[in-house]
Amino acid sequence: MASTVKVSGAYACFVSVAWSPAPRNNCFPQIPQDILPKISAMPDVPKFVGRFPQLRLRRNRRYDWSRRLVRESRLTVDDLILPTFVIEGQNVVEPVPSMPGVSRRTVDRLIDQIREAEDIGIPAIAVFPVTPAGLKTDDGKEATNPDNLICRTLRAIRDANIDIGLIADVALDPYTSHGQDGVLRDGYVANDESLELLAQQAVIQAAAGSNVIAPSDMMDGRVGVIRSALDAAGHESVAIMSYAAKYASAFYGPFRDAVGSAGNLGKADKQTYQMDPANSDEALREVELDIAEGADMVMVKPGMPYLDIVQCVSKTFGVPTFAYQVSGEYAMMSAAADRGWLDRNAVMLESLIAFKRAGADGILTYFALDAARQLTVS
Repeated sequence: MASTVKVSGAYACFVSVAWSPAPRNNCFPQIPQDILPKISAMPDVPKFVGRFPQLRLRRNRRYDWSRRLVRESRLTVDDLILPTFVIEGQNVVEPVPSMPGVSRRTVDRLIDQIREAEDIGIPAIAVFPVTPAGLKTDDGKEATNPDNLICRTLRAIRDANIDIGLIADVALDPYTSHGQDGVLRDGYVANDESLELLAQQAVIQAAAGSNVIAPSDMMDGRVGVIRSALDAAGHESVAIMSYAAKYASAFYGPFRDAVGSAGNLGKADKQTYQMDPANSDEALREVELDIAEGADMVMVKPGMPYLDIVQCVSKTFGVPTFAYQVSGEYAMMSAAADRGWLDRNAVMLESLIAFKRAGADGILTYFALDAARQLTVS
């Protein structure tokens, strides 16, 4: 059978050969051995020449200065986005037990944390509200209240004259009594009915001061609907960072604890709208659709278990690509470090450089402040 093999990265090319198809994956096909010489013979493919003992790759690794000189990927403070949790009240810092070192904060204490992020050079934060149980309803209407917790928080940050980017999450799960990201009808999340609420939510968040709207709901068509609503309301300059490839992952548990939606969701799941972890080609379709609908930036979530998707999206589309190092990833490393099983700073930085190596332009990570401190010192 004649097939076209796409080889990504530095070896980007298309090769037409006869072979039996391997498992599908647009960016990382299984290439039969007899094809490799044909790829190597192509003029645009770099040739690696030399052999031992004339060539010793360890020479460049011998000194700290030489390792830094030939380093292929670099992590800076500019790559970091800090996710934050805001609660009602005054002067409260409430630790999240399943996320060691992470806390929910009232607006006044959150502003203190954001000032620290600004001072150390972190370019942006993402704000997630912890909605009081009494305001949660089946339809999640509190999401469209211009005086809800996140909108008051965004205005307070703006009034504090903090020079930092504000990213606001758009989804209904913080506001629904059932914990789903959209309106529930007969046990199924109603896509088109949810879109109207998501668009309203985006507009009020933009009006409250958000620079970036980040739809995480995974409803079909939501980027286009939100873009149209923002433009119609005069928010043409507000960007959209789409959670374009968001998987139905088991790594979200601590986050749901943090925002108080775990009890609402119960034993239900989100597999009818979030992506199947087994799929990679589908991620490219999702990203392509979101870009076509007006996404300025795209995101892959979770992060470390999906580095192949990060690389595939980055190489395929060449648009600003972000990864979310989610709560479960953070919790695993933090818990192991607390027990002395891992060096916290070392695994933190190693995990973050892996995102850059995969092609991410930035990382949402709960390590942001700690990583920024380490990077500033180094």
